Amino acid sequence: MKALFLLALSLCSFHAFSQNKEEAAIIKLFVKESTTYRTGDGKGHASCWAIKPYSRVFVSTPNGQSMVIPAEQLSDTTHLGSGTFENSNYNFSIHGDNAWVSHDEVSIDPKGNKTYSHEIKMVEKIKGEWKIVAASIHLYNK
Repeated sequence: MKALFLLALSLCSFHAFSQNKEEAAIIKLFVKESTTYRTGDGKGHASCWAIKPYSRVFVSTPNGQSMVIPAEQLSDTTHLGSGTFENSNYNFSIHGDNAWVSHDEVSIDPKGNKTYSHEIKMVEKIKGEWKIVAASIHLYNK
């Protein structure tokens, strides 16, 4: 009985370690995506994404407007921003090589103005690397 308990405990520990490893890899991807966006690195930004037929970026604004940004535009460097960011409050739902992750972001432009968003990103593990395949970004006033 003791051996069965130890086996169950070790399997749970392995799952928790594996989950934390995947969470860390996804956070690293999100930091890269946010950083490359702000530094104007179009190639680096595009490398964070895997464009699929179902890829979309949905955005809602504080004034109630909404838009869909075609995922193909993610490799267009003319839309890239500048400044810094702070990501927080990550929540993960990881199932094998698919996951959705919610988090909050504060974008800070070069003048110090802040933009706040709640974001949900859908990611897939492709050839051993996590890639963003879709996003929903909800901007809000604080």
